Amino acid sequence: MQNRIATLLLIASLWPVAFARAGQGEVIAATDFGAVGDGVTLNTAALQRAIDACSADGGGTLTIPAGRFVTGTVQIKDGVTLRLAADAVLLGSTNAADYRNIDPFTDATGAARGYSLITAVDAKRVGVEGGTIDGQGSALRTAQGKTFTVRPFLIRWVCCADVAVRDVQLRNSAAWTMHFFQSTNVTAERVTIRSRGLPNNDGIDIDSSESVRVNDCDIDTGDDAVCLKTTSALPCRNVNVTGCKLSSRCAAIKLGTESLGDFENIRVSLCQIHDTHLGGIKLCSVDGAQLHDVVISDITMDNVTVPIMLRLGARLKTFQPGDTKRPPGELRDVTIKNISATNAQQIGILISGIPGHPVEALTLENIKLQLSGGGQPNGKVSIPEKEDAYPEINMFGSKLPAYGIFARHVKGITLHNVEFSPKTPDARPAVGFQDVAESKTDDLLQPVMLP
Repeated sequence: MQNRIATLLLIASLWPVAFARAGQGEVIAATDFGAVGDGVTLNTAALQRAIDACSADGGGTLTIPAGRFVTGTVQIKDGVTLRLAADAVLLGSTNAADYRNIDPFTDATGAARGYSLITAVDAKRVGVEGGTIDGQGSALRTAQGKTFTVRPFLIRWVCCADVAVRDVQLRNSAAWTMHFFQSTNVTAERVTIRSRGLPNNDGIDIDSSESVRVNDCDIDTGDDAVCLKTTSALPCRNVNVTGCKLSSRCAAIKLGTESLGDFENIRVSLCQIHDTHLGGIKLCSVDGAQLHDVVISDITMDNVTVPIMLRLGARLKTFQPGDTKRPPGELRDVTIKNISATNAQQIGILISGIPGHPVEALTLENIKLQLSGGGQPNGKVSIPEKEDAYPEINMFGSKLPAYGIFARHVKGITLHNVEFSPKTPDARPAVGFQDVAESKTDDLLQPVMLP
């Protein structure tokens, strides 16, 4: 207690005016702590002083006025909301030495991750609102040269509770844009993300977190736009994503690839997907996850290579020190309905389990997909299993034996009111099944059983 009082007295002596205003629930200004919005001055220390003072006095709102404020890593503490004015820009430093890796981990590619511009660890009642946060990722890469190892996320929440991110523009991250890890009671709404030009520019990553709501966001990214993942053994559950506009060089809506912990009670609805180079909807359990109780509905897509992909595999990676490998998991009890897509290219729907581990209890209904068509009969094409491979739409090659659905190692699939419209005639069957049991289809949709 004496140490805490001494710390507060020291802060008060250094910043008497600002500290006097930092009562519980009150509003303080970063400029009162020495922050300068000239686009040149490094504000890391000033912003951290302001955050520390605000949190120590019970929490409140730290405001960033109009201007361009350069900073390295700052850590948000209990009770603090960072609120940027409409014309305020928080700029990530282009000097790698200005960033800290407070909670390191390894991602699915094997790269070291955890650096962040804004971070919070074990914090409660925290958030970010308004303005623009620009990571200057390309400039940071140029400054580092060939060794681009310090790649900060824009915002990272680690083991936090009661988090709200609203009405903010996030731009030009050096890696993932916003990461929620092992956090609970999370809201992200009306967030605009523009982050292309670098690899691994994910939009919103929901990782081993629960009670998460993402709504009315507009995301255009170089990597997955909204990605649920489990880089720890804790589950991702009770997640609702709705009303978002999504575009990506990779996937728009994705569960996995990192999939050590389980996925359950996931709802995605009323989203618009466009110009997405890989998968529109991708559900992947490849590291042992039990992925179940998922409903995805009312999604429109245009110019997506593969609208829907489901993959149960056996890559079986771990990502946190001390985690134990799991056996192959399950992918079951999934409903995908009310989906329409135009200008799809490779195949409409790609589904594959592995021998002895089928995808189970899958319902696809009210789905209308327009495809490029033009395919030729493939004869007895041998499709590799690739049980331990990274799950991607091209993992089985481009010459698939069906143009609408290719489903393999599946137990229990219902297809109701599913239509495929190739723009040019396609000589392959619309639906090809291989090792599929307990299927139910409409009379007009006759699957071909493949050897």
